[in-house]
Amino acid sequence: MNFPFKDCILYGGQTKDDQKREEIFYNKIIASDQINQMLAPKVFTNIKRYSKNNIENKDIIFDKNDNLIIKGNNLIALSSILKVYEGKVKCIYIDPPYNTGSDSFSYNDSFNRTTWLVFMKNRLEIAKKLLSDDGILLIQISFHQFPYLRVLVDEIFSDGKHIMDFNTLVRNTERILTGDKEYNDVIEYTLVYSKSKNFKMPKMIKQKEEDLYCYEIILEKDPEKCEKIKIGNKEVVIYKPGTFEIKTGEPNFKKLKMYTITGSISEKNSSGRFFEKYLRPLINDKNYPPETMFAVFDMGDDERKYRLFQFPKAGKKAGRYFQGKPKSSDVTLKPYPNFLNYAEKYNAVNKEGGVSFRNAKKPEEYIKFYFDIFTSENDLVLDFFLGSGTTCAVAHKMNRKYIGIEQMDYINNITVERLNNVIKNDDTGISKEIGWKGGGSFVYCELLEDAYELLNSIISANEDEIKKIKTEIYCDQRIIPFISTNELLKVDNEFDKLDLKDKKQILIDLININKLYVNYSDIDDKNYKVSESDKKFTESFYGNR
Repeated sequence: MNFPFKDCILYGGQTKDDQKREEIFYNKIIASDQINQMLAPKVFTNIKRYSKNNIENKDIIFDKNDNLIIKGNNLIALSSILKVYEGKVKCIYIDPPYNTGSDSFSYNDSFNRTTWLVFMKNRLEIAKKLLSDDGILLIQISFHQFPYLRVLVDEIFSDGKHIMDFNTLVRNTERILTGDKEYNDVIEYTLVYSKSKNFKMPKMIKQKEEDLYCYEIILEKDPEKCEKIKIGNKEVVIYKPGTFEIKTGEPNFKKLKMYTITGSISEKNSSGRFFEKYLRPLINDKNYPPETMFAVFDMGDDERKYRLFQFPKAGKKAGRYFQGKPKSSDVTLKPYPNFLNYAEKYNAVNKEGGVSFRNAKKPEEYIKFYFDIFTSENDLVLDFFLGSGTTCAVAHKMNRKYIGIEQMDYINNITVERLNNVIKNDDTGISKEIGWKGGGSFVYCELLEDAYELLNSIISANEDEIKKIKTEIYCDQRIIPFISTNELLKVDNEFDKLDLKDKKQILIDLININKLYVNYSDIDDKNYKVSESDKKFTESFYGNR
């Protein structure tokens, strides 16, 4: 798939849902040095370890088993953790901005879809490297970008495998959010990709249902009244109508279950194939009337000496067979359907986790569904669009290790608060189902900002403040290096004629994107004033140089 700026890097620097900004595309060849600097590992700061009875914030050393929550740009955070976690993540679940025109992906350039595709491509290319050889990628999306995302991920995972797409009912069909819509959008899609072409989709495990085992068949005991033949190298005793009785009663596993031989049973089931090959040709034999019963010996694994087959009733086509509970297993394996109904859970999601989230909050039971299929205890999962923290909350409760990345400013008031509630025995979501009692820990940290303070001051400035900020930025070492202060002063009069929005955008564009965060390679540079505590954690994370 080709699209404008495909071979570029898009930083994606939003920190607030309602923040709009023109993004710069960095060409991977022309601006390779800038990109290498931008994606270099960063220094961590403001480190805290949350546990049930304590929040530590001094001299924290990273442990490889720590759960990790990172605040910062997700592209930069992903590239920072790559050295440590490459090939170690079992499952990535992300719920990125849907780019509907009304969600939080508020990038107002003239290539909106291109912007979104570049934004996703940059992050997914790193995410793939983080996946283990048997790793799984799950991306939830709406119809707006679904077909484009499919093609994009097909390309990125060309040496992997597209497993399936789950189609999920996320709201009741009777519930209409706004009356002016042309139709009621109630379905979202989850793309499922494996890093390996050899991945086999797990089957759904179902307990065998006792209430289906309700048949009891009483056969004629006098062997002289029954014909014996050999069919398909198997001994067969034939019971014509009147020489047997079929009873139904209270179900239990000592009785038989009835299968109608049609469709896939007649083609893929060994009993069905036997009936079609050897018994169906006898239906037209006048010696064997409708509903004749055949006891075929040495067949099946239900601890019975024979399997019972029966001709259809007169005028009918489908035969049937009767089987006891297989001795090999108490469960049966079935393929997962690609349609899921979580509308009721979505409707009741607001109270989960003890935090309120404006939109896009996912039910814990929904995320658990995916983790049950694709992960096991102690597997590492990753979500780099963490939002309200559902992915990590479910991972914590299910004893999965996790990494969560979020760049929005609400991370402390919503995401971290929710995970802290989980540790303190949050009783919402899946807690009762799995018997959650609290406990565990996670480490919170932030990418150490440098020029980010300039960025934030610009975003929040009013007309009077922007003049002061402009003067400071013109002389700041953190602006792009190929524009001098004198050059800026020459066009100062033109700048003053602009409206506030355009003034902010110009000043934002002047900031050197490589100076937004402090590189790990500069950790000892005294200009950045990295604290000893931050040094200890950062070096323990990357390993001493």
